[in-house]
Amino acid sequence: MNEVLPDTAQIRSGRLSIGGVDAADLADRYGTPLIVFDRVTFEARARAFAAEVDAEQVFYAGKSFLCVAVAELLDDLGLGLDVCTGGELATALAASFPAGRIIFHGNNKSEEELRAAKDTGVGRIVVDSFDEIERLRSIGVGSDLLVRITPGVEAHTHEYVQTGQEESKFGFTLADGIALEALRHALDLAGDRVSGVHAHIGSQIFELTAFDLAVARLATFLVAAHAELGFEARELNLGGGIGIAHTRDEVTPDPARVVKSLRDAVEREFAERGLRVPRLLVEPGRAIAGPSGVTIYRVGTVKRIPGVRTYVAVDGGMSDNPRHALYGARYEALLAERAGAPATARVTIAGKHCESGDVVTRDVRLPSDVAPGDLLAVPATGAYTYAMASNYNRVPRPAVVMVEGGDAIEIVARESHLDLLRLDRRADGSPL
Repeated sequence: MNEVLPDTAQIRSGRLSIGGVDAADLADRYGTPLIVFDRVTFEARARAFAAEVDAEQVFYAGKSFLCVAVAELLDDLGLGLDVCTGGELATALAASFPAGRIIFHGNNKSEEELRAAKDTGVGRIVVDSFDEIERLRSIGVGSDLLVRITPGVEAHTHEYVQTGQEESKFGFTLADGIALEALRHALDLAGDRVSGVHAHIGSQIFELTAFDLAVARLATFLVAAHAELGFEARELNLGGGIGIAHTRDEVTPDPARVVKSLRDAVEREFAERGLRVPRLLVEPGRAIAGPSGVTIYRVGTVKRIPGVRTYVAVDGGMSDNPRHALYGARYEALLAERAGAPATARVTIAGKHCESGDVVTRDVRLPSDVAPGDLLAVPATGAYTYAMASNYNRVPRPAVVMVEGGDAIEIVARESHLDLLRLDRRADGSPL
């Protein structure tokens, strides 16, 4: 189980602790479901990505998990931040995160979002469509621009998280000269403020050769861009998408090795083509936040269907972690107060929502006497859980607590029923 637990996790006398704090004590203090965020793991993985490049070349993908406290940690570490909506930008600014270290993504940025980027001094905008170029023309360019290229590389991952294939909704395809025409339009708009190109080939990627192919195709594209437009990229952003272990049969790639591999590929492919080697930018999100989080649930019901399946139902589910429902994500699980007990029963962890697909994970091993009241811990849930959480069935979103050195700090408060009702209006439009 250590393969998927945070760096500071320990199991002593059958009890799980994270950051020096007993998981059951956290559940008693803050309630469940509860996302426990290990600061040591988060910061160690962030630093590991910056081991082969400058910290300011690493842009944490805020979509994986972002709140004010996380933005403050990133600022202290000197990393950049990748945002893809006005809400994520507002969160960063609320943390006083330096706007010059922000990259603004998104396949459909509104005029309001682009104006906010200009007004606040966002450092880079990733241009994603011809329509966006025209919006920037009317608003004015206040940031450096990266043109997003779709390199035609299909990473070996779930189709819902592939982004580099030709049919992707993101970026400009290399086919039919479209990417070159987009670069031409961007240069006409912003000239030297076009600093380079961007590509992202997918998520939860373990095989790095897919990046090698993407770099080769981008370098070939930039040969044509130099010949036809006189353009040389100062920056090459290869996005993120590095996988993490969610189960014991997976191995999390070493961040420093990943960045070195990417840097070596860029230097090799560009040098072979006689191009100036651009500055490498990367955007890890899940690879930093994912291993840092553990979700604690309380078991409410155990339903044994002889010869079929045992359901262990917890007090959360797809409203705090929709990843299994979306694309079949798998996790490990353990009982926080009986982690050393023999895990002989194969069970499905189900949520409390009115959907048959409301499953946290299937076919995990737990003690055969798992019972209502037990605390269940699901590791590797620091990314794309709270970030994708909803209020389905009017269930309040969980709290997030950060642990370090035996201390716990609530960095996102638990929603209440009053929070759910705050924006409701009566049938006549009047407030409650």
